[in-house]
Amino acid sequence: MSKKQIQEGSNWIDKAVCVRRVTKVTKGGKRFAFSAFVVSGDQKGNVGIATGKGRDVSAAISKATARAHKQLVAIPLRNTTIPYSVEGRHGACKVVLCSASKGTGIIAGSAVRAVMEALGIKDILTKALGAPNNINVVKATLNALAKLRSAEHIARLRGKTIKEVLQGTENVAA
Repeated sequence: MSKKQIQEGSNWIDKAVCVRRVTKVTKGGKRFAFSAFVVSGDQKGNVGIATGKGRDVSAAISKATARAHKQLVAIPLRNTTIPYSVEGRHGACKVVLCSASKGTGIIAGSAVRAVMEALGIKDILTKALGAPNNINVVKATLNALAKLRSAEHIARLRGKTIKEVLQGTENVAA
């Protein structure tokens, strides 16, 4: 995506998942700064994550947001949910994502919820297991989402039509 497309898009969601105060100890004393971890998405299946550091909170968040806009990953969606259930890991953290029927809502913790809202997913069931570190939870969520494949891609791999691949899944997460 070009910078012009990013600036024109009014439906961008930028969520600061965690902001931390970091300290650098020097000969003259302690120097304080801030580290921000941001999730950014266009609500159309593209999401990016990044960290930024600055002397104040707003500078750290703006740097992280600018980096997240440059590191977008496309995720295949199926209406308002994901095509099928998937599991992702990062470090000691494990995240389970399950597709849900329309009207379920986002059943998730704060870190996973930020990613789902940025992606534009409206109905999903999630569970984060293991370490509660928000950064690892977000990375495990992206690991799970990276495993998803679109119906077109699966049909191409199997040498079938999209209709043949989707046969029997009409009632599941429609």
